[in-house]
Amino acid sequence: MSEQRPAGNTETSHIDWRWKAFDDLTNVEVYDMLAARAAVFVIEQNCLYGDIDSLDTDAWHLLAYGTQAGSTRAKLAGYLRVLLPDGEENDIRIGRVLTTAESRGQGLGNAMLEQTLGHIRAQWPGTPVRLHAQAHLQAFYGAFGFKPISDVHEEDGIPHIWMRAA
Repeated sequence: MSEQRPAGNTETSHIDWRWKAFDDLTNVEVYDMLAARAAVFVIEQNCLYGDIDSLDTDAWHLLAYGTQAGSTRAKLAGYLRVLLPDGEENDIRIGRVLTTAESRGQGLGNAMLEQTLGHIRAQWPGTPVRLHAQAHLQAFYGAFGFKPISDVHEEDGIPHIWMRAA
């Protein structure tokens, strides 16, 4: 099932928000999602790691599509996934948060977090939310109520920190 919501500010008002379970993603959406994750996390950040994991199939995915100037085809501008509590984890977990290089500086990251937290609080009220942030983004996530719950540590050569919001 896809849920589309209007964006909250003018820079992202042209975004087509798509909330989908993995089985509801189209072939093109899966391709776009994996291509964006590889471009940002593997190529840009020069980090060789196994991005494709067994968690995608049970996750909810937020895809933010926008139309670039001069183009008629919507392109993936931002993405993240949401993992629900399971037998091992009691928190909802947000991960793989990205905006594509062409879409940065337009407030899309803020809009994605607003969309995500609004959706989570409406669907799963009172469930704590956790994420594994790159350490340099602590202030960004802190503005959304996330507080550090671990020390800064290295993961795949990049400083990270666990953060949680009630």
